[in-house]
Amino acid sequence: MVERIEGRPVCGLAAGDYFEVTESSRLRIPDGKHFCIFAIAAALPLLAAKQRQQSPDDWLEQDSMVMCPDPDERLVMRIDRTRLRRIPTEAVT
Repeated sequence: MVERIEGRPVCGLAAGDYFEVTESSRLRIPDGKHFCIFAIAAALPLLAAKQRQQSPDDWLEQDSMVMCPDPDERLVMRIDRTRLRRIPTEAVT
């Protein structure tokens, strides 16, 4: 979710805009909305790990903020785990 924009909002996103990862690998954007692919790309490397429960001492459990790579925009996103779900090992690759 877009937490805040500290610079020039050039991608058309606003605080509160979001995308969801469902079924461990499916991307869902609300109807009629968009999400900047560069902002998504900044969050992607963390999403698989954030879907799993980590040790309480692991930095991934303590930090959930991601910054878009556009230095003029300074879009800050927060990764939230919205629910727990069990996915059988044989259902994923």
